[in-house]
Amino acid sequence: MKRLPLAIATALAATLALTACSGGGSTGTQASDGAAANAPDDLNIGNFLDVTSWDPSLADIGFDGPYLSAVYDPLVALDKDGKPVPALATKWTVSDDDKTIDFDLRTGTTFSDGTPVDADAVVKSLEYLKAGARSGEAYTNVASITKKDDHTVELTLTQRDDTILYLMGLGRSYVMSPKAIAAGTLGKDPIGSGPYVLDAAKSVAGSEYHFTKVKDYWDAKAYAFSNLAIFPIQDATARHNAMLSGQINVEYGDVANQAQADQQGWNTADRVSGWAGLVITDHTGAKSKPLGSVQVRQALNVAFDGAAILKAVGNGAGVATNQVFPDGGDINDKGLNKTYAYDVVKAKELLSQAGYPDGFSISMPMSPVFEMWKPSAEQALNAIGVKVTWDNMQMPDYQTNAPNYPMFISFLAMDANDVATVQRQVTSKQWFNPAPDYASNAVIAPLVAKVQEAKGADQTAAIKELNKALVDQAWWSVWYQAKNTFYSVPGITVQPIVGMMFPTLRYITKG
Repeated sequence: MKRLPLAIATALAATLALTACSGGGSTGTQASDGAAANAPDDLNIGNFLDVTSWDPSLADIGFDGPYLSAVYDPLVALDKDGKPVPALATKWTVSDDDKTIDFDLRTGTTFSDGTPVDADAVVKSLEYLKAGARSGEAYTNVASITKKDDHTVELTLTQRDDTILYLMGLGRSYVMSPKAIAAGTLGKDPIGSGPYVLDAAKSVAGSEYHFTKVKDYWDAKAYAFSNLAIFPIQDATARHNAMLSGQINVEYGDVANQAQADQQGWNTADRVSGWAGLVITDHTGAKSKPLGSVQVRQALNVAFDGAAILKAVGNGAGVATNQVFPDGGDINDKGLNKTYAYDVVKAKELLSQAGYPDGFSISMPMSPVFEMWKPSAEQALNAIGVKVTWDNMQMPDYQTNAPNYPMFISFLAMDANDVATVQRQVTSKQWFNPAPDYASNAVIAPLVAKVQEAKGADQTAAIKELNKALVDQAWWSVWYQAKNTFYSVPGITVQPIVGMMFPTLRYITKG
């Protein structure tokens, strides 16, 4: 069986604009104070993909983080565990009824075109983001955005929204120059108040991007590198060679190069980013009657050896689990991973109990980027009598057509926010879940309502209860969670963030 380079798996998340990626733990070499003192003054990043767009309303969260965070400041940022923290907004206040959020703005900041970052500019930016094709997902429940005074902006919500601050921090609250918004030029000429300014004269679109550091930037300590360059290099071998030659000093890594990275003395950091497995869109049996049976869905779980698939296809870079909540987070329960131990005999028994002793037939889509998983899927399904007719299609058609099938293979990025995981993976319409059917399930529906009504520790407990139910109901057939890996030279530390395929610059530091 061929192995799937980690870069390809994560590319799927970027290509499909999948749900962004509480988080798993990270591992890596701990840098000393001496390493920080001797760290390179230039930061040269080898990214996997080119910038989707310099316009934050059109940009993708995935691999766009380093690019956009160089030139724009967010209103809200995230800490390493996905919790919202101040940025251009020094603080925020949520009303008792959870329907208004007041943001206190940082004073004395300016855009690179010289205009001030004030309440008018923030209102203009947030309104622009709310209307954005991609950025609008963060503002679904926003009724109005108003200026209360020169340094305060208020968001009025139609209903309580437990994910808005998280989504804003994930990359949906970049503040832009009102002049650039009005001119419609952000896609080519980004004007923000970030730590760097794009040097168009030195940059070559699609090949290399160079940036000039902003003098007297308000958060200069967080962005300690004097010079910045980002090189989009999709080929893993070329990217690694660029690291070996010294052209770059941070790279989106391939776990296959781990031994050489160790020999070079590089730092390694990794963290889970997304899950691979079968997405089941039909839990009621409307499209495929067998899938309406929980026993059939459970059979599809025990039929797959996730650990073996991870080793064979994912190079072992990940964690075998049957949960969509990130490994190492507050909700993921390692004890639940024993629920569906690989057992073909058990799978057949479950199918027989459901009334399908001879298995059943089903059609599934297939695209070249998922071919690496196809042999594992065929072997597992054939072993329990599930006969698959594969409908081949190219990747652009896969995203459009796959959700019309009762189940399909995919790789979905995960979130660092537990409520966002519930929303994006279960309750809200997504490309991979166009008609959420959780409300038809007598077990899942009341637990979702409980999550939506609870707060604080009670909400966390409710999500844990929901997670167990999702596993018991075999809502998906999750094989494993894959990790993103980053290599950096001594003196540079990368902190991976669940929800970002490549972390923003605030997580790439000297040390």
